[in-house]
Amino acid sequence: MKWAGMYFFGFVILIGGIFAALWKLGILQTIETSWIVIGVVILIGLGIMIAVSNSGTKENIEIDRK
Repeated sequence: MKWAGMYFFGFVILIGGIFAALWKLGILQTIETSWIVIGVVILIGLGIMIAVSNSGTKENIEIDRK
């Protein structure tokens, strides 16, 4: 599960960089604050889903019965 946290941390940094670029270009000034918040919540939810789905290895456990 530790890699899921690192993946999500990297995803948050990526989203922060994208928002910084949009702010510097002046695009965020034309979008209402409520839409920006909705977009951030959706992206965080998507990042959590991707981080959890890519974390850990999926292995089958075989049980020997006597």
